[in-house]
Amino acid sequence: MPTRVVVAEDETIIRMDLRELLAEEGYEVVGEAGRGDRALELIQSEKPDVALLDIKLPGMDGISVARRVNAERLCAVVLVTAFSQRELIEEATDAGVHGYVVKPFERHDLVPAIEVGLARFAAEKLLAEQVANAEERLEVRKMVDRAKGRLMDVNGLSEQDAFGFIQRTAMTSRRQMRNVAEDILSGVLTPPG
Repeated sequence: MPTRVVVAEDETIIRMDLRELLAEEGYEVVGEAGRGDRALELIQSEKPDVALLDIKLPGMDGISVARRVNAERLCAVVLVTAFSQRELIEEATDAGVHGYVVKPFERHDLVPAIEVGLARFAAEKLLAEQVANAEERLEVRKMVDRAKGRLMDVNGLSEQDAFGFIQRTAMTSRRQMRNVAEDILSGVLTPPG
C-alpha cells in the first residue's frame, strides 16, 4: 500500500506541485487543504500516514496543527516552509514535528524528509505503546498485590497460597488476574472454606 499523505499549503501552485511530485514518488495524496483548520479536519478524518504542512496557513498555523496532530498521535508531520529561522525550528520541534523542509525544495529534499519523519513517528508510537504496556503491567501487579494482602489478612492465607488462589481462579475461570483481583478486593470473591 502506498504511503497516504495530506498536504496543507495555502499557495495553490505549490500544493499542485507537491501533489504531482508525491504521486510520481508513489505516495497517495488523500487530502489537500489551503487552511490549517481544514488540514486538521482532513488529518482527523482521513488518518494519513504523514501530513505535509506549511507553517504560515490561514485559520490555524502549521505548528499549531502539528501540535494537535502530535498530541493525538495521528500521523507523522513534516513541515514544508519558506521559513528557516532557528526559533521557528525550535518551536516546530517542541510541537513534535518529525521533519522540516525549506522551500524552494527539490525532490531529493522532500522524499528523505518524509521517510525519516515516518520512521521517527513509528519509533515514537512504539515507545508510547511500550510505556503504556509497562504502566498497565505495573497497575495489574499492584492490584494483585493488594488482593494477595486482603487474602492474607482476611482469610489467613500465606502469600504463596494467596497468589496461587488468584492464579488458579484466573486460569479456571479464563479471566485475567486483574479481574480476579478486582473481585477479591470488592469482596465478591473469597476462597472456599
